[in-house]
Amino acid sequence: MQTPWGFPDFDAHEALHFITDRAIGLRAIIAVHSTHLGPAAGGTRFWHYADDAEALTDALRLSRGMSYKNAMAGLPLGGGKAVILANEEHSKTPEQLAAFGKAIDHLGGQYVTAEDVGMSVTDMIEIARQTRFVAGLPVAGGAVGGDPGPHTSFGVFLGIKAAVKRALGKDSVEGLHIALQGAGSVASGVALHAAAEGAKLTIADIDSARAQALATQVNGETADPVEILGLEADIVSPCALGAILTDESIAALKAPIVAGGANNQLATPEDGGRIHARGILYAPDYVINAGGIINVSTEYVRDGDAALVRQRIEAIPQRLEQIWAESANGGRNPAAVADAMAQQLIGRGPEGTPPTV
Repeated sequence: MQTPWGFPDFDAHEALHFITDRAIGLRAIIAVHSTHLGPAAGGTRFWHYADDAEALTDALRLSRGMSYKNAMAGLPLGGGKAVILANEEHSKTPEQLAAFGKAIDHLGGQYVTAEDVGMSVTDMIEIARQTRFVAGLPVAGGAVGGDPGPHTSFGVFLGIKAAVKRALGKDSVEGLHIALQGAGSVASGVALHAAAEGAKLTIADIDSARAQALATQVNGETADPVEILGLEADIVSPCALGAILTDESIAALKAPIVAGGANNQLATPEDGGRIHARGILYAPDYVINAGGIINVSTEYVRDGDAALVRQRIEAIPQRLEQIWAESANGGRNPAAVADAMAQQLIGRGPEGTPPTV
C-alpha cells in the first residue's frame, strides 16, 4: 500500500495514528487533520472495509470534513476522525473499546471522540473508562450530551427547509416529496421531522427491513437503494454513507434540491460543479449536518446549555444562505464556496483575505 502522503485525500493532515492489537483483534486509524482552532474533534466510525486503503481514505476524508464542519459552525475545535476496522460480523468487544480508549488517551487531548456510524452511547461509556477525551455520554434530562444523532437530524431538517425556501419559494415541506437515502439514526430523525410537517417520503436503505419499518412509521413508501437518487422528487436527501454523488448519479438526478446528512457526499471535488451546472441547489454536507458536533462541542467545552445548543443549530440555515448567496453572486458552486470559507478559517486559505463566516 502506498504511503499516506501519496493519498489524494491526505491534504496535509497534521497526524495519522495506526492502532493495532493483534491479541484482541483491534485495528484502528485516528486521523488528525487540523488543530488550528482547538483539539481535533470527530466521531469514531465502526465499519467493515473492503481493504485497508478504503479505510484510510475514509478516515482522511472524514477528518478533513470535520475540520471544515467545526470551523463553519464557529466551534473552538479542530478536525479529526477515527475508524475502527470491523470484521464481517461487525462484532466488537469491551477489550477492543478499552484498548481504543487507551490509544485516544495516549494522545493527550489532541483528538476528542464521540459516536459515529456503528458506535453507540454504550460504546462511548466503555471508551470513557479509559480516557476523558470523549463526548456523547449519557446525561440527566435537560443537560447537554448524549447521542448526537437527533441534533444532526434537526439541523439537516432546518437546512432542507432553507433549501426549499431558496429554490422553491416555500416556507414548509408540506406536500413536498423527499427521496431519503438511508434509514439509520439521522435519516430517521429527518423523516420524522419532515412527516410531522406534512412531507411525502420515499425511503431506501441497504437494510430493506429497516427502510420498510421507517416508511411505515411515517406513512411513506420504499424504493430500491440503487434508484433512490434518481426518483422524481422535490428534494433528494442523502443520509447514509458518502461518495454517492458521482458523474453518473448526478446526471440521473431529477430533483431541484440535494440536501442531506451524509458526510462526504461528493465523490470528487468536480462533482460540486456538476450539480451546480445542472441548476440543482446543493447544501454542502458539513454545513447542513453540523448539529451533532454542535451538541458534542457544547458538552465537551461546557460553554452552554441545551437552549444554546438549539440556538446554535438554528443558525445552520443562515450559514447555508450565506454560501448560496455568495455562489449566486460569484458564480462558484456552493461546495467550492464552502470549502474556501472553511480553509480560511483553519488558516489554510489565501493569506490576507479575512474570513467571511
